Amino acid sequence: MNSAGFALILSVLVGAIPVRAAAANKDIVDTAVAAGSFTTLVTAIQAADLVDALKAPGPFTVFAPTDDAFKKLPAGTVESLLKPENKEKLRAILTYHVVSGKVTAAQAMKLTSAKTLNGQELKIDSHDGTVMVNDAKVVKADIPASNGVIHVIDTVMLPPAN
Repeated sequence: MNSAGFALILSVLVGAIPVRAAAANKDIVDTAVAAGSFTTLVTAIQAADLVDALKAPGPFTVFAPTDDAFKKLPAGTVESLLKPENKEKLRAILTYHVVSGKVTAAQAMKLTSAKTLNGQELKIDSHDGTVMVNDAKVVKADIPASNGVIHVIDTVMLPPAN
């Protein structure tokens, strides 16, 4: 390889480092905002007063439902949950999507359950390279954040009634 080719490869590699570092410098909330596919989730986090909690050092693992996942809920559900009088119910649902600690996809594939921040257990099942959390499929895993990791899921998980 000539020196020009080596220089080009080196510049590409060095140029990629700040991009990856910049992404990992954003916390979970800022990472979700930047992704653009979690507007409903971010709105819900704000309505439940969980922004500061999810900006804390953590680490946290968030199973983040996409906007499309929220659209699967019955009509009017999201609007109802966003009302101030339903704040505690919304908090219970959102904290059911968060596990304390940083759990990568590789680690999750070895688990059968995980305790959420709302105190209830999520069922974790993996087969053929697919991770299921309750009835939600992990569609994208291991999105880094400065205070944990995000796994994108295709379904909003509702905690079992106490």
